[in-house]
Amino acid sequence: MITSPAPCLAVFGTASEVGKSITATAMCRIFANLGMRVAPFKAQNMSNNSGVTPEGGEMGRAQIVQAEAAGVSPHVDMNPILLKPSSDMGSQVVVLGEVLGNRNARAYYEDRGFLFKTACQALDRLRRSYDLIIMEGAGSCAEVNLAAHDIVNFRMAEYAKAPVILVADIHRGGVFAQCVGTLECLPAERQDRIVGFLINRFRGDPNLFKDGIHWIEAKTGKHVLGLVPWHMDIRIEAEDSVVIENPIDSPMPKADEPAVAIVRLPHISNFNDFDPLFRVKDLKVSFLEKVRDLSCYRAVILPGSKNSRSDLRWLVDSGWAEALISYRENRGRLVGICGGYQILGHQINDPEGLEGKPGSSTGLAFLPVETTLVTPKTTTRTKFSWDGAEGEGYEIHMGKTTRMGGHPLFEIHSRNGMPCRDSDGCVSSDGHVFGTYVHGLFDNPLILRQWLSKIGFEGYDGEEQCGLGFRDQQYDLLAQHFLRHIELESIIKAIGINP
Repeated sequence: MITSPAPCLAVFGTASEVGKSITATAMCRIFANLGMRVAPFKAQNMSNNSGVTPEGGEMGRAQIVQAEAAGVSPHVDMNPILLKPSSDMGSQVVVLGEVLGNRNARAYYEDRGFLFKTACQALDRLRRSYDLIIMEGAGSCAEVNLAAHDIVNFRMAEYAKAPVILVADIHRGGVFAQCVGTLECLPAERQDRIVGFLINRFRGDPNLFKDGIHWIEAKTGKHVLGLVPWHMDIRIEAEDSVVIENPIDSPMPKADEPAVAIVRLPHISNFNDFDPLFRVKDLKVSFLEKVRDLSCYRAVILPGSKNSRSDLRWLVDSGWAEALISYRENRGRLVGICGGYQILGHQINDPEGLEGKPGSSTGLAFLPVETTLVTPKTTTRTKFSWDGAEGEGYEIHMGKTTRMGGHPLFEIHSRNGMPCRDSDGCVSSDGHVFGTYVHGLFDNPLILRQWLSKIGFEGYDGEEQCGLGFRDQQYDLLAQHFLRHIELESIIKAIGINP
């Protein structure tokens, strides 16, 4: 028997960072809770925040989060094209979980026919396997200069025959211009595909905005499907909003205040690694961009990087390297994750020019390791143990790092579900510096407690603040929050379903 492909609902935005991802996440959870088998989909994502599927494919973290909210396993079809910016002019292109290569904008546009076909085929496969697809757009859906090259917004919605919800952000101001201006930039047939607006990040008394809703509806002929208040207490992993969620260069901690610093590298990736740290009560955690005295911090972390050699140069040129050397000389504790791990070593070699011009860079030499960037990329879900504590995370890297001293950090038990006996990372002889390729360390309660103890922060009892159980609770809170403030029946009617 031939069944009809699953219907789709598209969530587009008036601009970047208006709340498309969080809205799509909420929709995934809402419809999953109604008993539907739901899959997220974003034809193309541009982000250095990525993760690994159970099969070992790489995809954007946002769609992994949305799949988790929907209660389904993430698959590369949910984000068939991932662009990972490695410079101002170029990105690494990941297609169906595997690296296609590095592309500048011109080369990317030459590939867009192939990429759109690939995205359509991925969507078709999802529509055969699920009851409903929640599609997310990218940036503004009304970028006139990019419309001819679009493969993620209206062109994809038209292919899927999907109704569109348009998300606008009132917190930044100008919400009326966002709504009206977006429509004015679109041709009539694309305006018709929009079934209504969702006004996000509202603060204050909603009764005072009733006139605003009436004005938008009268001016545009489109219904306002929801006025969603700011949800500050709901902790959902962000896609790219480091600055919004966690302010950079916050004031210096007090002398007796436990604090951890994360250096905000220019090409930072997978900053979601540190979400659990921000939830630890009485621990001050800050992203730092400007050089400062580090002596008051219990630990300093170098995060992942999409271009470790470039970020290493930035550390040297900005004065950060000197500050880190001084911190290390005073027995400060340092952590390097992925690209940060490479930077902590003696040398990074890039003979193939995978991250720019071929060559070698001298590292900070805090760890006795040397890295060579090689293909193919390693993408694994990894289970490990650290001083008796079990954990799991994921690896995404093109580096092969060789230890020349020290000792391994972790014992690796499995990768992508296959048992193995291996090791990862390196610890300095005094135990004050370590590096690893494993992302997601601090999302393991026992690992987090163990590390906090090593930096002198005792008594952590916040197991409920990290891990899948915590995230699952947050998805339910998010769904409940949206349900209180949106017109779900109108959305269901627009999709044409009967859950």
